[in-house]
Amino acid sequence: MTIDPQQAADARFLEALAAAGARDPRDYYRDRLRELRRANPEGYRKGVAYYQNKLVPSIAEGKVDPLEAWRDYGLLLARLTAPGRAVAVDATGRASPFEPPGNTGDMLLHLPDKSRERPILVALPASPTRAQLATHQWLVTGRRTLGDGG
Repeated sequence: MTIDPQQAADARFLEALAAAGARDPRDYYRDRLRELRRANPEGYRKGVAYYQNKLVPSIAEGKVDPLEAWRDYGLLLARLTAPGRAVAVDATGRASPFEPPGNTGDMLLHLPDKSRERPILVALPASPTRAQLATHQWLVTGRRTLGDGG
């Protein structure tokens, strides 16, 4: 019996998420793909092709760390949306250039080169800090007032 690569990749990814206590980013990436389909059909095509031809097979075959592979896919989708650079926001809210493999406790944002475009969320820690949530609200969602949250 042949195992479906998609099922094998999903199983490996879910195991890695559970082991690391990490947050599942796939909803962010689905939203990004929907945006690409609407605004950049060529970018959407490239994102889907990467998913089918590289992401799923490499995870299913055990060639890559599933968490890193999905993060890299999120970064690719962000770059296809807008040229820019990735930054990691640590627990204190301090941003620094993203350096792989990164830290699962950091929030990962893609900052578009065009200053008028909002940063794109790539990864959010399982338990973001108040500083990370404030950064997310301010930069990603554009809220200019911060909720109490506590």
